[in-house]
Amino acid sequence: MSVRFLVAALLLIAATAAQAAITVSAARIWPAEEYTRITLESDKPLAHEMIMLKNPDRLVLDLENADLGQALKSISDNIHASDPYIQQIRTGYFKPGVVRVVVDLKTQVKPQIFSLEPIGEYKHRLVLDIYPLQDPLMAMLNQMTKDKAGGEGGAKVPEPESNTAILLDNDKLPLPDEPGKDPKTRVITIAIDAGHGGEDPGARGATGSHEKDITLAIAKKLKAAVDAEPNMRGVLTRDGDYFIPLHGRVVKARKLRADLFVSIHADAFTRPSARGSSVFALSERGATSASARYLANKENESDLIGGVSLDVKDPYLARTLLDLSQTATINDSLKLGKAVLGNIGEINTLHKSHVEQAGFAVLKSPDIPSILVETAFISNPGEEKKLNNSGYQEKLAGAILTGIKHYFASNPPLARSRIAAKE
Repeated sequence: MSVRFLVAALLLIAATAAQAAITVSAARIWPAEEYTRITLESDKPLAHEMIMLKNPDRLVLDLENADLGQALKSISDNIHASDPYIQQIRTGYFKPGVVRVVVDLKTQVKPQIFSLEPIGEYKHRLVLDIYPLQDPLMAMLNQMTKDKAGGEGGAKVPEPESNTAILLDNDKLPLPDEPGKDPKTRVITIAIDAGHGGEDPGARGATGSHEKDITLAIAKKLKAAVDAEPNMRGVLTRDGDYFIPLHGRVVKARKLRADLFVSIHADAFTRPSARGSSVFALSERGATSASARYLANKENESDLIGGVSLDVKDPYLARTLLDLSQTATINDSLKLGKAVLGNIGEINTLHKSHVEQAGFAVLKSPDIPSILVETAFISNPGEEKKLNNSGYQEKLAGAILTGIKHYFASNPPLARSRIAAKE
């Protein structure tokens, strides 16, 4: 074999290897108290191996046949100083053809890793979710229980085991004392759900607004308004820009034994002329209109876009999404929706003058009256401008709260009974 032929063969092998290497086109980090997500996006699926190391705590991710491109080299630039779990990230070649990503951790964690097929504007994604050892919500409930009982002697709210679920009694749920609120009266809890978030931006407006940002702004204003009411408090399903699965939003509301669930959205339509506000409740018998069915199908795709591992089992999920008759809850949801819709109609045109129904996954709590509020069409330039206006957001929050108060005026909150367990 001539030297010239050998050199040519080596160059061909090197060129083929370079072409085969997978480049990570985007690396994103979404920090939150509930969990931090790292997403690596590429044209082809990334083969990977994950290792956990201690002293110090760190997570090692080896990416096979990957190229150390700019996205991976600069991934540490995306870390927030306030990230509760990630200290820093280091990247480099571990050996030829294998890129090593080392995540230095601030504490011990429970990682979950999974791959997502391309959908929408996303290519292949490798998702690494970094969870704390204890669910922050359960930790909060335990601390509140201990504080209410006056120290260590307080009863502990148990962490869920693999095949069990906890049902918390609303009358026994410890609540922090708040100025102006009578501690002897049961505090009404409103779960406020800001639609979309993180990897799932939701609809995009005519000038580039993201639905996830508008819904969070309105949700925060609604929480502030609810908290200002005597013996009412608001709980956000997400308080920052990160993704929560649809069932996880329902689960969180049920863990806190919420009295109502209100999901905030600002949808888009194929025609920019579409305008007006709408309110939806769950349907067990199909959608009440073609547009309601279209909207429910779009909203239910949120898990595919935001990214959910189908292998991860939440012990609360089976109890939350039981195939139970929800007739009574749906009737209450319709009453709540009618009260809210009537008040929103005083500040904005209504897309439909009645509460519509469809199979929204986020409304499937068997025992919490739940509505989804489409505040306006973000795809309509005029409504998009209003949705970005802080004053208008305040008016929307006020209208929703007034509707909630009207609902409770006719439907006083009662101690809710437990649903019989089905194993």
